[in-house]
Amino acid sequence: MSGTPERPVAERKTQLLARLRELDSRLHDIQDELLTHDSKDWEELATEREQDEMLTSMGEEGQQEIRAIRAAFKRIDEGEYGYCVTCGTKISEERLDVLPATPFCADCAP
Repeated sequence: MSGTPERPVAERKTQLLARLRELDSRLHDIQDELLTHDSKDWEELATEREQDEMLTSMGEEGQQEIRAIRAAFKRIDEGEYGYCVTCGTKISEERLDVLPATPFCADCAP
């Protein structure tokens, strides 16, 4: 990306904010879906419980991503965004394109 250092960070912030909104909407949809299950049929109830487990897992993953995005906003505010929290090297633009909230360079990623 070209331009001043602030421009890419502003673009990343916009990208992170859009993803945060998307996750918030998805988590509300998951919560609504979990609250609507009330089948009296045993077979349907078993299927709903399987779906509930999957939805719960998706919700937990979404919450984890929200925490990562909030941590990225904190790093932006502190001027540390785009640098690995482990080794301090600059995270590649290509990596940030795929994982804009990542706190790790490719070498330090778990």
